[in-house]
Amino acid sequence: MDPNAAQARWDARYDKPEYHFGETPNAFLAGQAARLRPGMKALAISDGEGRNGVWLARQGLAVTSFDLSPRGVEKAKALAARHGVAIDMRIADIATWNWTPEAYDLVAGIFFQYAPPPLRARIFAGIVETLRPGGLLLLQGYTPRQLAYGTGGPPEAENMYTPELLRDSFKALEIIALNEHDDRITEGPGHDGMSALIDLVARKPA
Repeated sequence: MDPNAAQARWDARYDKPEYHFGETPNAFLAGQAARLRPGMKALAISDGEGRNGVWLARQGLAVTSFDLSPRGVEKAKALAARHGVAIDMRIADIATWNWTPEAYDLVAGIFFQYAPPPLRARIFAGIVETLRPGGLLLLQGYTPRQLAYGTGGPPEAENMYTPELLRDSFKALEIIALNEHDDRITEGPGHDGMSALIDLVARKPA
């Protein structure tokens, strides 16, 4: 899908008073709170309406957040204002994002699986590049079994993650935790029900 069509699709999803994926952070991300330190510089990629970037800012991190959808970013700014935090929020396409080398202590990538494999490979390489030595990657996505559940995510199996894919893609990082599991999630109307998930916690060698 071309960027204009994708932007229009996401703007339509977000153009409602409620938040499509809810206002609370992703449970996996929130479960990593003990790994965070105030003052860390964080990047929340494809952050939609801002639930995850805002939560990171509430933990005292300096957050840059981006999404393709202007409507999503508008709602993210409103969510940040309600929680009294400041975030550097940008309208940007992940396909053309500038992965500044060694710029962030943390990258949060939660459910951005509309990227087909060639683009995904560039994104994964960009994540490794933009992490500082000692920087942390927190990533959650769907496995191919998600197609049977149909409770969120794209309909393309090739966009999903497997343990082998993540190990190979992030072989330059130290894998701290890699967990494949099926769990019920409730994240607004966008993600609701039993889901086939995979979580990755990895660190760039210092």
